[in-house]
Amino acid sequence: MKIGFIGVGNMAKSIIAGWLAKKTFRPEDILVHSAHRNNYEKYAKETGVTACDSNTVLAQEADIILLAVKPFVLASIIDEISDVMNENKLIISMASGVSLAEIESQFKDKKIPIIRIMPNVNVEINEGMTAFVRNSSVTDIAYEQAKSLFDSLGRTLEIPEKDFSIFVALAGSSPAYIYYFIDAMARSGVKYGLTKKQATEISAQAVLGSAQKVLATTKSPMDMVDDVCSPGGTTIAGLLAMEEAGFMTAVVKGIDATVLKDQATH
Repeated sequence: MKIGFIGVGNMAKSIIAGWLAKKTFRPEDILVHSAHRNNYEKYAKETGVTACDSNTVLAQEADIILLAVKPFVLASIIDEISDVMNENKLIISMASGVSLAEIESQFKDKKIPIIRIMPNVNVEINEGMTAFVRNSSVTDIAYEQAKSLFDSLGRTLEIPEKDFSIFVALAGSSPAYIYYFIDAMARSGVKYGLTKKQATEISAQAVLGSAQKVLATTKSPMDMVDDVCSPGGTTIAGLLAMEEAGFMTAVVKGIDATVLKDQATH
């Protein structure tokens, strides 16, 4: 099986890196093409993936075509590959804000199987989170096959298309928020005499372990907060100071802004 990437930006490279690490695909079975020849040809030489001369050639040779492009160029890409597409090929789109119905309409009368996904950058280390939704032309076999590819990169979740904007906020954009939180903690460590490297390692490991513990238990995160907060202790003092500074409100406002921005692209 061959999979082709139209668009070779950071997310595409993260997905490819995850699959190569897991040996899900042989490098030569991953095809790439983009508008930036220097980028994709250099990347192909560095990784061993196959560079294609055009989007049409890629779509002809690939069994699965992953559209990893900006929403505003998606229509022109589909126009370019439409003639070589058929019901035996699968389209996977991760163009934010472009619905299945919009993609289907661009293929006109062809019944092309289409899956819409939204991954996050942690797929690169096989700890990603990817949302899935499919159109009626995708068979159960094709769907499970595609889903298994992304299961190898972390966790997957089938959600209604109307919920993709909140998924973007909670999974797609949130790694940046979490990196920011880790950096803020690390800078506090530097304030009290640790090196930035030491403080970052401590903070990142604390976030990693805490996330793993949330996923491993049936307790709610707030119950776990209570478990750590001893009466009159240091943790509750720190939490109350954070909340006084607007910690939870800031997080919710950040999610709201992300959702609104994603919805504005529809």
